Amino acid sequence: MPRPYEAVYVFDSTLEDSAVTEKLDRFHQLLGTTGEMKIDHWGRRQLAYPIGPRENGYYVVARFDAETAGIPEYERALKLDGGVIRYLLTIHEHEVGAPPMTEEELALARKRAEEDDEDEE
Repeated sequence: MPRPYEAVYVFDSTLEDSAVTEKLDRFHQLLGTTGEMKIDHWGRRQLAYPIGPRENGYYVVARFDAETAGIPEYERALKLDGGVIRYLLTIHEHEVGAPPMTEEELALARKRAEEDDEDEE
């Protein structure tokens, strides 16, 4: 049974965009993904801390459904690829953040915000 996964990749920032796309295609073929794959290219960004001599990376976030049997070979390929600085693979159970608010909760939040504005004056 396929499970939903989310993968965050940090590629070497010196790679061209086409090279990053080729690597992603190769990695995702190893998974034997079922269904649609959502890939979001965040682009080149400064790393939070230097990793070796690198201070910048190319970030990509992908969501896909895959069988668990293909995960070990997929992670092995990621570890062996010199263009991948870091990666994180997690099971994607739900969106991060607060759950959506009902109309009643929204009205109450607006009322509180108005009261706070009045208190500041």
